[in-house]
Amino acid sequence: MIEIADLWKAFGPHQVLKGVSLRVERGSVVAIIGPSGSGKSTLLRCINLLEDPDRGCIRVGDREMHFGGSNRARPGDRELAAFRAATGMVFQHFNLFPHMTALHNVMAGPSIVRRLPRREAEDIARGLLAKVGLADKAAAYPSHLSGGQRQRVAIARALAMNPSVMLCDEVTSALDPELVGEVLGVIEQLAEEGMTMVIVTHEVAFAHEVADLVAFMSDGVIVESGPPSQLLEHPENPRTRSFLARFHRFVGSFSGTQ
Repeated sequence: MIEIADLWKAFGPHQVLKGVSLRVERGSVVAIIGPSGSGKSTLLRCINLLEDPDRGCIRVGDREMHFGGSNRARPGDRELAAFRAATGMVFQHFNLFPHMTALHNVMAGPSIVRRLPRREAEDIARGLLAKVGLADKAAAYPSHLSGGQRQRVAIARALAMNPSVMLCDEVTSALDPELVGEVLGVIEQLAEEGMTMVIVTHEVAFAHEVADLVAFMSDGVIVESGPPSQLLEHPENPRTRSFLARFHRFVGSFSGTQ
């Protein structure tokens, strides 16, 4: 479903991505873990073309983009919209429209971008709010919702575009600890339903539970990747072992190899 090949991205003199390659199978969940500043969020933003990669190739479904060729112009708005339509993006800080109710936040994509009739867009939005457990919050504004509720509205809004892929960028890091579970529960439900997902997360135990593949990023590269039972319990690279040592649940699995 997603194939990334030799992706590079710099911001000024700072090289953030250094030849990243990653393959995400249809219906699978890939969790990306790693220290802050390792390039995880930039990788997600490049997949959705919120950032323009400097060179490399990204394929999502049947659509493919190449970057860095001397004759390659920046994709036009129509091409970008078609490429992004395949991906739903959920951000760390929700990014809801504060002047819209939960219902209208979820309706916005189907009615404005997909140009669905208002009644059809509203039916889709109400169904998705029910799916994330917020049917009774349709008329509430974001300022009247908890952080966990706002993030669940954001997930419903992304799903409203009927994406082939969901990209989740640290969706629990801005939440109070007691609200994390309600958001992770929605993501786990989507995974069980077969949604292809790439999740940047610091919730290592959750990655172990829900992911089919875990990739560890550090300093702009994917250092190591593999099934959760392999990478999280028996990491081979010293950088991976050092990072995971702070998560006590997994220390016992590899402390003897440090």
